[in-house]
Amino acid sequence: MNRISRSVVSTVIAGGLALALGACSGVADEATKQVDKAVNEEYEVTYEVDGKGIDSIEYNAGGGDATNPKLESVQKPALPWKKTVKLRGIEAPLVMPVAVDVNGSEVSCKITHKGKVLDEKSGKGVAAAAGCNALSPMAG
Repeated sequence: MNRISRSVVSTVIAGGLALALGACSGVADEATKQVDKAVNEEYEVTYEVDGKGIDSIEYNAGGGDATNPKLESVQKPALPWKKTVKLRGIEAPLVMPVAVDVNGSEVSCKITHKGKVLDEKSGKGVAAAAGCNALSPMAG
């Protein structure tokens, strides 16, 4: 190969490599944007609790983060109980009703997002708990 041909081929290869690396950078930038969006995007879930003899309900009220959720508690709630909260990013929705009654108690909980049930549980007994928790819909 003569000297001019090698220069042209080298230039074409270098240009192609630069374009390829630029494209990879664009893909990485887009992936970063998607992760940021998922982490910062808000979503709503609705918690529903019903049963007999429920003493308290603890639930993720939003405002915390994925590793340290802000939990709130309701004592002696009127049943059926329903609450819609805004969560953010990969913050997990969770609700935990607890009941203690020597005559027997019943608890049930449900978490929904846009009409889709994310989790649903129930329990019976002298002491009953039914913890519902789900993955954030933003996580996957």
